[in-house]
Amino acid sequence: MNRKMIVYNDMSYKSMIRGILLFVVVAIVFLACRPHAQNGESPEHVQMYKEIECPTPNFDPERENELLGVVLHHTAEPTVENALRILSSPEKKVGTHVVIDTDGTRYVMAKPTVVAYHAGYSVLNGRDSCNLFTIGIEFQGNTLESPLTDAQIRSGIEYLIPILQEYKIPLQNIVTHEMVRQAYKEKYPDQRCSGKVDITPKEYNRFMNMLKDSLNLQSGG
Repeated sequence: MNRKMIVYNDMSYKSMIRGILLFVVVAIVFLACRPHAQNGESPEHVQMYKEIECPTPNFDPERENELLGVVLHHTAEPTVENALRILSSPEKKVGTHVVIDTDGTRYVMAKPTVVAYHAGYSVLNGRDSCNLFTIGIEFQGNTLESPLTDAQIRSGIEYLIPILQEYKIPLQNIVTHEMVRQAYKEKYPDQRCSGKVDITPKEYNRFMNMLKDSLNLQSGG
């Protein structure tokens, strides 16, 4: 074999090695940048928003939530730290299942199957005591002053869709605190039922429209 052929073969070999190395590097970068599934989930079910466990003692340990509906709230507190402190204070005796901050971070305070003290005097579909059969979702902030952020709505939808699907909760059973409180006042006009003004109809409608769009996308509609 002459010297020129050896040089050419050596150059081809080196080019091949460089090509393989480049392919490996590109593959590693591609895989690193892909959303990683958690707990064996496929990539399309990857959790987009951060969840932090923040247990509340304000729940009923002797009952199990029937999971027939959802009540949306806003915290009406200036910071999420204030809201979490109130919702985990044994003296306040109010709780919820999840608090969603303006950046979409979810503070999970109780499992969906737990009866948390979020709705108070309330009626849904003619039935009293919504705590027994609904989930409470608290959005950080005051919707009378500022709208929900898109991140809050998307995070709420990400949290809620698996629950709706697992427990077959109809969309008409997703309501606001004000709606179930007003229903209580109508059912019991002689009884006192005070409380803060909660999430506004405008923000409720924004949330519901985005939720419906997300469900339609999932179903291919």
